[in-house]
Amino acid sequence: MKRVKFDLKNADFFAEIKEKVENYFRSNKIYRSGNYKIYIKSILFILTLLLSYSAILFFAVPIGVLVCLYILLGVVFAGIGFNVMHDGGHGSYSSKNWLNKTAGYSLNLMGGNIFLWKVKHNYNHHTYTNIKGMDDDIDIDPWMRTHLTQPKHWYHRYQHIYALGLYGLTHFNWVFVSDFKSYFSKKIGSTKLPNMNLKEHFIFWIGKAVFFSLLLIIPIVQIGFWKAIMGFTIMSFICGCILGTTFQLAHLVEDTEFPLPSENSNKIEKNWALHQIATTANFATKNKFIFWFTGGLNFQVVHHLFPRLSHIHYPEINKLIRDTCCKYSIIYTEYSGFWRALHSHFLFLKHAGSH
Repeated sequence: MKRVKFDLKNADFFAEIKEKVENYFRSNKIYRSGNYKIYIKSILFILTLLLSYSAILFFAVPIGVLVCLYILLGVVFAGIGFNVMHDGGHGSYSSKNWLNKTAGYSLNLMGGNIFLWKVKHNYNHHTYTNIKGMDDDIDIDPWMRTHLTQPKHWYHRYQHIYALGLYGLTHFNWVFVSDFKSYFSKKIGSTKLPNMNLKEHFIFWIGKAVFFSLLLIIPIVQIGFWKAIMGFTIMSFICGCILGTTFQLAHLVEDTEFPLPSENSNKIEKNWALHQIATTANFATKNKFIFWFTGGLNFQVVHHLFPRLSHIHYPEINKLIRDTCCKYSIIYTEYSGFWRALHSHFLFLKHAGSH
């Protein structure tokens, strides 16, 4: 597919925001990367993961407790993905490159692959947000219709009802299907993968082997086949539901746009920064727990404009961006709470599935 281009007009807006952000870090004499706050949070998540996993393997707990431990494991997996892997994958976890790489590789321990993720997320999604055929995150064919130009099937009219159940399969699909599909086809969506060197091929297969060993083979040996399969299913579903819902609230809501490039020039009419603001939404920005747990992904507009900033800086940077948008009369989408954003997401799905 031919690459989409962005208009270069109205560059003053983003230049002013970048200058304000530069002044913020310069005047406060702080780094753009993470600090002790993100390191403490990471240690907490990792310790919880180790304790939960150890309790599953080495203590003969009742079935109800086992279920709770696997639910906790799913929650912690999502938390590590949001706070450790995501910042690490964007190079914003630390000012030290080796620590960013280490944080990014936590995805491999959760069953994914950081090499493939960087193409799918950092390149496809962050560059071509909400553009059909380019942003792989909105191409959930054939199960969901997220764009009015996509084919419509009879079951799409019910997608707002079964959406959360489908999101629960996010982790399972990622680990067992999409990674292997991308690996063997050598592309993600319409994007051809960069050549993987021998090291990356090795990491891909070793990462999958370690994940399956830790989460399936060893538990089967320790607690039995059916308990291990049940536990893995619960963990994967909880993790997937949290991941899927969080990311969809940032882009698939009533007030975000889904622009199509011009047929003649293959160009989007807005410049890249304005495109990011038009296709992205914040939610629950005053909820400290949501900010803490999701690694600031409820400040999604900030993240899309400045993906290499650690999420610990998002609340302050958000004020700068919002004020600048107000100055230039640019619509800035921000839902006051989680439930309001979730409701808007369901309304969006209902409309997309029936029109």
